Amino acid sequence: MTVRQKPARWTSSDEAIRAVQVAFDVEEAVLQAVRQAAFENHLSNSDQIRKLLDLPTAEKPKRPRLTVSLSPADYELLAKRYGLAGDDRLTIKERVTAELIAFAGQPDEGTPAP
Repeated sequence: MTVRQKPARWTSSDEAIRAVQVAFDVEEAVLQAVRQAAFENHLSNSDQIRKLLDLPTAEKPKRPRLTVSLSPADYELLAKRYGLAGDDRLTIKERVTAELIAFAGQPDEGTPAP
């Protein structure tokens, strides 16, 4: 059996792979305080906790994004909502993105502001 070396581009993620995600069971008030501080400081909840604990955070800002877990049933519901095929996940994602942008009241990228 031959042991393959991992590509060089993967070595930068070695430390992240060894990191362990830790969940804290706290009261709602603590949760809200951390979320509010993170929002006000333009940080993720995780980075806000790291800041509170005087732990280092990435200096380079991360790409801002929102995440949600979608099941196959969720994709089917969204496909029906948008009149698309359930397996057209890219177009569904584009439609959801447009809906989020509309929710925020911001013009879509590439669309001139009114």
